[in-house]
Amino acid sequence: MNNNSGAILVLSGPSGAGKSTLLNEIIQDIGKCYFSISTTTRPIREGETNGIHYHFVSEEEFKKDIEDDMFLEYAHVHGNYYGTSIKPVKDALKAGKLVIFDIDVQGNSVVTNRLGDITTSVFISPPTLSELKHRLETRKTDSQKVIDRRIEMAKKEIQRICEYDYLIVNDNLEVAADTLRYIAKAARLKISGNEINEFVYKWEDID
Repeated sequence: MNNNSGAILVLSGPSGAGKSTLLNEIIQDIGKCYFSISTTTRPIREGETNGIHYHFVSEEEFKKDIEDDMFLEYAHVHGNYYGTSIKPVKDALKAGKLVIFDIDVQGNSVVTNRLGDITTSVFISPPTLSELKHRLETRKTDSQKVIDRRIEMAKKEIQRICEYDYLIVNDNLEVAADTLRYIAKAARLKISGNEINEFVYKWEDID
């Protein structure tokens, strides 16, 4: 059976775990895909581009979209809102693409509840909390207050790894990328409940 209706790959993990780096390593090898760009109210950082890294909006705009039920999932994290718009995800799935989410544990829970039968989830983590702290401080994109908040959040997120299909410990980029590449390819083979029911119905049809 071929899955022509697309599938979902969720990537979660603490800020600084290397999710974007790993994705860049494999993106050319995993076929037709759509990277879901989150909408956020956080300030744009140096080097980021609106519409490429995130859709940057005001808190007022974000709350209006919540009222209009425009998000597949959304969350309030580190003092800012983050959300995933529904329409482009549906369009990508209909086109048979692998839709890739970079979302937190709350977002994964919502996506799994709504689209679990076509969703594969991966938690990506550095080997230790000390290594995470080192990475956050080395990249120099956040204040110490924000870093401390991210570390506290990471301590809570790590307790929810059991909610994911896979765990990748990103302590060796090449090995971690290979693992994620295999998972992404396998995710395309996941079949929705409707497709399974349709197959069973046709299979049982005796002339």
